[in-house]
Amino acid sequence: QVQLVESGGGLVQPGGSLRLSCAASGKIFDINTMGWYRQAPGKQRELVAVITSGGSTNYADSVKARFTISRDNAKNTVNLQMNSLKPADTAIYFCNAVLTLVPGRPSVYWGQGTQVTVSS
Repeated sequence: QVQLVESGGGLVQPGGSLRLSCAASGKIFDINTMGWYRQAPGKQRELVAVITSGGSTNYADSVKARFTISRDNAKNTVNLQMNSLKPADTAIYFCNAVLTLVPGRPSVYWGQGTQVTVSS
């Protein structure tokens, strides 16, 4: 069974830092893009950051220069280092990955989500 498991969420004060991690497990042939999305109460899910298998990255304007996405292809993991956190960053953060279980048939997978709360 293929799954994405996130860890690292929690409560942090404004200006603080958190590091989210996500591990893909199961019989995976290949992993393409991995990334993080978030959903705040009453809002649509939005892109935070993505990274390709080659290391190219893309960030939402709201998190540029504060968040850094990275991945370890050998361990099938993706991380999100979040610095200078703001109350507006409060949301459930979801790991996302394009996984290929059967060659030529990639599919999108989601983690269960991890809560990040930024509050004093």
